[in-house]
Amino acid sequence: MESLLENTAAYAIIGIIFFTILFIYLRREKRKSAEVGKKIKKAKEYGLYEPVSLHPVVDIGSCIQSGACISACPEKDILGIQNGKATTINASRCVGHGACFHACPVMAITLCIGTEKRGVELPHVSHNFESNIPGIFIAGELGGMGLIKNAVEQGKQAIINLSKTKYKKREGDYDVIIIEGGPAGIAATLQAKKEGLKFLTVEQDSLGGTVYSFPRKKIIMTRPMELPLYGKINRTEMTKDELLEIWTDVLELNNITINEHLKVENITNNDNGFILETKDKTYTSKSILLSIGRRGSPRKLNVPGESKEKVSYRLLEPEMVENSNILVVGGGDSAVESALLLSDESVNCKVSLSYRKDKFGRIKPNNLKKISEAIDSGKINMIFNSNVTEILDNSVKLEVNQTETIELKNDLVYIFAGGELPTKFLEKIGIKITKKYGDAVLKH
Repeated sequence: MESLLENTAAYAIIGIIFFTILFIYLRREKRKSAEVGKKIKKAKEYGLYEPVSLHPVVDIGSCIQSGACISACPEKDILGIQNGKATTINASRCVGHGACFHACPVMAITLCIGTEKRGVELPHVSHNFESNIPGIFIAGELGGMGLIKNAVEQGKQAIINLSKTKYKKREGDYDVIIIEGGPAGIAATLQAKKEGLKFLTVEQDSLGGTVYSFPRKKIIMTRPMELPLYGKINRTEMTKDELLEIWTDVLELNNITINEHLKVENITNNDNGFILETKDKTYTSKSILLSIGRRGSPRKLNVPGESKEKVSYRLLEPEMVENSNILVVGGGDSAVESALLLSDESVNCKVSLSYRKDKFGRIKPNNLKKISEAIDSGKINMIFNSNVTEILDNSVKLEVNQTETIELKNDLVYIFAGGELPTKFLEKIGIKITKKYGDAVLKH
């Protein structure tokens, strides 16, 4: 009897310990779930919840709450666990590296482009990166892959696939002409050299494409990557200047020249090859690789005075700007980051930020915190609900709240109103553009 009582007491203690642990675990999970709920609410408030491009979609029925996707993601708060299942939080900040997709042990994640409500315009591209026009291939941001690592991999793979095709039998001065020298274009150029192809790479701006337009010290790479003819860049963080230096070194080492400031006006197909037209010269090629960015040309305000020299659409060296009255136009991350850089006390500039809406939307939480602090402290003169109406030699006129016109003393204007998808150029050469509404890009 005494032994039975002792056993019963022992089981009771074990039971109490078990249920205590279970209670603590469930309470902790409930607290975590509530925290994720708050983050989702905040993301919706700031316009970060709805994805704008590539993003993960979780199969709730398959998710086992391992948390592997969250641990694998190098970004912060893209995914979280709510009510026992993985869910997206700040989906619009996803950069499409696919780490969550590969990390999920039960293959419950699919990478998709667009949503049922928000479509994303993309050119038609096959599994080997070929467009609807035989012989024209597409890689990088234009195809929906904005992350540098992914763009580099696509540029490399596109050339590998291209080199195996029948287009070598066509006529042309080159085996391939690579259009634009950004991440995908540079990787494609290096791979073309490695494959022994006769190639020409043209860039309408400067080496690096869109990357070149970023501020000097901006962190632009968050994942290691493999670069043809160079090897693995085993860095988790890299600034614009550091990456441009690597690209420049590997190009020089392999005697490769990127033809900068050479804009392509048109591409025609004569069945035997392609004719590429620039302002001053015409080239022929057996195939084409388009690695142009989605933004194409910067979107302009189309107001009087916008053509003045003091107006720019990118900020390259903020440390060189001093003692100026500056207007930054825009409400996205690029505009906010530029305004913050220019408002640094060491440069002694008076910075105003004009945004057409009544509050910021779709900017990174850290940027929102910094810009709010700068506005509260008076470092930045914030003008919501405003639109530039005229740019003069020494001032700028703005319409505020659609009722009032103000004039600011001004030396420099930086416009960050986004870019325009080069749809007309693509349609002109026959590239088919379709709108993706939640279409799967990677699925198991």
